[in-house]
Amino acid sequence: MTEYDLIIVGGGPIGLACAIEAQKKKLNYLIIEKGAIVNSIFNYPLYMTFFSTAERLEIGDIPFNCLAPKPGRQEALEYYRNIHRYFNFNINLFEKVTEVQKVQNGRFKIGTDKNDYEAKNVIVATGFYDIPIIMNVKGEELPKVRHYYKEAHEYAFRNILVVGANNSSVDAALECWRKGANVTMVVRKNEINSRVKYWVKPDIENRIEEGSIKAYFESNITEILDNEVEIETPNGKVTIENDFVLALTGYKPDLTFLEKMGIKLSDDELKIPQYNAETMETNVQGLFLAGVVCGGMQTHKWFIENSRVHANMIIDCITSK
Repeated sequence: MTEYDLIIVGGGPIGLACAIEAQKKKLNYLIIEKGAIVNSIFNYPLYMTFFSTAERLEIGDIPFNCLAPKPGRQEALEYYRNIHRYFNFNINLFEKVTEVQKVQNGRFKIGTDKNDYEAKNVIVATGFYDIPIIMNVKGEELPKVRHYYKEAHEYAFRNILVVGANNSSVDAALECWRKGANVTMVVRKNEINSRVKYWVKPDIENRIEEGSIKAYFESNITEILDNEVEIETPNGKVTIENDFVLALTGYKPDLTFLEKMGIKLSDDELKIPQYNAETMETNVQGLFLAGVVCGGMQTHKWFIENSRVHANMIIDCITSK
């Protein structure tokens, strides 16, 4: 069994940034990624545009050239593929980590669905896009209910219900409406989320105001049926015809996976992992967190542009020991 100085769990932009710093310090490292390289970005909607500008998505001091003011999914995939070509990472793709356990000699045993590894240090950079936040309503298990959105064509000329008022919900609602869908939104609060991209928020608000998209605010789905959806609104219960429900209610990190490693989580509903803000080391010595996984349920707190710095912090900590 090869012993590594460092194993990085997750091959997203932040995991790659950690690998770049590890290479600079000549650490013997391995990235293990359960899917494709930058798998979360691959699973984003086809025509998604980032909130961040291109230079804020850069890693490894490699320029991200982009013609548009904001890069889209395709450009980001191209950029991060080129990052791999340039740095030639030691990375295992389509291999899922199932266990990270500290053993008696102070090393970590890392088990996957394909192999076992041993490492002196581990970085968890697994993001948050794997586990949808469930609504827990009757009928949510029906095949017409989707927790991920890829593109609008499938929903053209159909009755679509979009749940939520965040970026993913708003983008889906507008794209489906523009492709000919009859779109209704159900929003738990009394307005569109203030964190929606500033160039998109007026668009959705205008479509709602003119009646092109119907929106029920301060409302919740109570039941999903084969051809209908029941909604509890401030004015009473409403039943509407429905072909598809896009329940884009957000996602969360695999908190159970973190707990199994021995990482302590806060007792409140935020479930923030315990770590040193200067080194990103958790309460388990030698086990580090990087990227959005640090925020627990606060998945809006960390993103690529403000968590790239985690890579330097972690590798500096490892090499100083």
